[in-house]
Amino acid sequence: MRRLIGKFLADQSGATAIEYCLIAVGLSIVIIAAVNGIGTSLSGNFASISSSIK
Repeated sequence: MRRLIGKFLADQSGATAIEYCLIAVGLSIVIIAAVNGIGTSLSGNFASISSSIK
């Protein structure tokens, strides 16, 4: 029983998975912010082009 508990406490694979998950979440937030900023800029450009065509 002691060996099983010791082996469980020494296992690092769960911590590694959590670290990768946090990295993925951080990258997702950066990508969403960048796309949101570019989308706002493009929307303004398309509105300007649309009004100039009319």
